[in-house]
Amino acid sequence: MGLNLFPGDDDITSPDVSWSYTGFGVFRRWLAQTEGFTLEEMHGFGGQRPWNDVFTTLEPLLNHPDDDGPDLTPTQCAAILPRLQEIAGQPQDASTAPLLQRHIDDARQLVVVLQLCIEKDVDLIFG
Repeated sequence: MGLNLFPGDDDITSPDVSWSYTGFGVFRRWLAQTEGFTLEEMHGFGGQRPWNDVFTTLEPLLNHPDDDGPDLTPTQCAAILPRLQEIAGQPQDASTAPLLQRHIDDARQLVVVLQLCIEKDVDLIFG
């Protein structure tokens, strides 16, 4: 069983991105680390640090239950997109570590899904 993030456009051919729950956790920890903090220190992830203590436009994605809670609105997707595009745009070559390569590939897939949510004005569904 895993987690899919997809546009709420009722089109089964729309792109999506999927992870195992463990894989999604690893991806989010990597994103948090990229943003300069440790996810495990944050409230809701075992720590006491409040979310208003860090600034990242990725907060709606990072501070979200795996497959429960509200979907992300097109406005939230638009706020996340520029920073995620920066992260996904990291150069890669043969020396890129396989796990880093996977994270960057996942970020690129998520960028495509977020762009579609914005274009179609639909929510990003966690399912």
